[in-house]
Amino acid sequence: MSLPSTPRWPSDDNPSVPEIDDKESFGNLVDKLSQYFDHTVRLPHTFEDFRRSQQGRALHPLVVYLSDRCHHPALVSALLALKGHFSALEEASDEPGVNEARGFACEHVAWQFLSTLSDRDIIDFLLVELPALPSPSSADNAEEGLQSHQQNGSNPNRASEHTPLLAASSSDYFDTDIQGTANARFNSLTSQCENLSALEIAAVSGAKKFLSQRPVQKIINGLWRGDIVFWETLSVNSVKKPRKYNRRNADLFCRLRVPLYLKVFETLFFAVFLALYYAVLVHRNSERVTVAEIFLYLWIASFAYDEFADFSDAGQTSFYASDFWWTWDISIVVVGMVFCILRMVGLSSANKDLIELSYDVLGLEALFLVPRIFALLSLNRYFGTLIPCLKEMTKDFIKFLSLVVILYLGFLTTFVLLARDQFKPTEMSWILIKVFFGSSYLGFDVAKEISPYFGPPVMLIFVSLTNILLITSLISLLSNSLSKVLDHARDEYLFIYSVYVLEASSSNRLTYFLPPLNLIPLCIRPFRLVLPSERLRSARIVLLKATHLPFVAAIWAYEQIADVRSRDSNMMSFSGPQTPLPSRKPPRLAVNTPRLLLADSHVAPTSPGRMQQGSRPHTRVGQTEPEAQLRTLVLKLTSQVEQLTEMVSQLQEREATTAA
Repeated sequence: MSLPSTPRWPSDDNPSVPEIDDKESFGNLVDKLSQYFDHTVRLPHTFEDFRRSQQGRALHPLVVYLSDRCHHPALVSALLALKGHFSALEEASDEPGVNEARGFACEHVAWQFLSTLSDRDIIDFLLVELPALPSPSSADNAEEGLQSHQQNGSNPNRASEHTPLLAASSSDYFDTDIQGTANARFNSLTSQCENLSALEIAAVSGAKKFLSQRPVQKIINGLWRGDIVFWETLSVNSVKKPRKYNRRNADLFCRLRVPLYLKVFETLFFAVFLALYYAVLVHRNSERVTVAEIFLYLWIASFAYDEFADFSDAGQTSFYASDFWWTWDISIVVVGMVFCILRMVGLSSANKDLIELSYDVLGLEALFLVPRIFALLSLNRYFGTLIPCLKEMTKDFIKFLSLVVILYLGFLTTFVLLARDQFKPTEMSWILIKVFFGSSYLGFDVAKEISPYFGPPVMLIFVSLTNILLITSLISLLSNSLSKVLDHARDEYLFIYSVYVLEASSSNRLTYFLPPLNLIPLCIRPFRLVLPSERLRSARIVLLKATHLPFVAAIWAYEQIADVRSRDSNMMSFSGPQTPLPSRKPPRLAVNTPRLLLADSHVAPTSPGRMQQGSRPHTRVGQTEPEAQLRTLVLKLTSQVEQLTEMVSQLQEREATTAA
């Protein structure tokens, strides 16, 4: 009788590649990839380490397997979801940098996997949304069916007297039955990723390195300019599907969904909004509602409804909050609604104080409305880099402010008790605030009035802590935050740009009405109770075509002019605002550059096969002259390495013969 084989576990140095079925659940897929990265990445590394060092070779077997044998549609989404998962684990990890390195490994594998695909496959992997989780009722029904199936005696895994006590273990740790455990472990992660595409998951998880890679930016640029669209026809039976734009088959009204045109029309909307805002505030009317004020109410209502629709279309709150401008949008809506309520109550009750208060509240709208108009500047590389700098510095300032508030409350309590007979608590608090912001001479002047004995020394300590220690520490902290962002300026800028584009193109609505025209379909919304959905959808299409014809005409005229210019300048497709136009003249090479030296055919002889392969004409579409030169350089370097290898082997044979 032979002994049972001992289960073999994978080596820590060379973990086996997971076997992925194309039909398995998203939770199981995430769990398999998570275990692989846990066993492969054990030390802190950066993204550049995986690109240039030995650590990237450890992930090469997984990249090869995924490229050759895996066709799971949610593969890239699972890798990017794991990036966010490892980033969350990094905050509470006992091994600093390890989980962050695993997140970088996920981005690296996702990028390498996309590099092996065609444009059509990249569009599918990046833009197709994950389906929603099955409802609990369907899961319960499936479980009941499985139980009844087992009770009828047809369960193939049913235990018998010949069944071993322990199940046979394979050499691969992914072959165990962990379907239910995997779904339970990553149930929260799966629910956060449903109804999101891979690009949206990358934005939520903060995969900035992945979003800055060239294959990904090519897709994002295509979305920005409308070369890639989700809606090609405008009919009742239209289905959202990412595809390349085909002018012959596409409906011209679907061009209203292009992010470039949406952002231009949005800027014009905010410009009219600001004009109405100034008209209402300059000509204040305490007796009646003016025409400009009526239009201002319409603008506020339409913007609020549009913002609510954007929140619903985002799929997840985390993706909606990824946009930098969402706080400005919410603030505009809140301030506008408060103004409308105070204004209506003040006019109905003839309360002049309440009316003046409403105008004062409306005056706060400029704090958010004026910066929002210039949101298009975030597409510029300079301003797009300053925005994440401002965001990170604001976060650090708020964190540092908590320490300032604690110290301020301690000194305020002391000074209020010492100056109980000289200053009121409100007066004392304002004096300390002035001292904190630089008016130290004021603190020294009133120090003896606060207390002849303890006033001057305590005030000296307060001035030293605030004006010297805290302010210097705050400046150093903000400088470090600025330098960290500027070190990755390109990644930060492309992340802002990517979220900006995805936020404008991720809507699931077939008919998108530009504000303030979006209030028109809101009027027919109650007919949903009596009309079928197909009839109501066709009515919305008719309304869209009747109200947005001027916008479509402007888009058509712009595209006609752009086509003429592109024919003259030979512009490349999928070009975004951050992609510079290629120069017509090739760059001049220095005399001593390796590329120019290797261009001479007399430098080193090459084999006939290599020479023939290097001299073949390039048939790939869009290959530029620098790429052809780089390809030739790589082939020549490869032949030289082969020749050097042959020379070394011959020398070793001679040494062995001589030694014998």
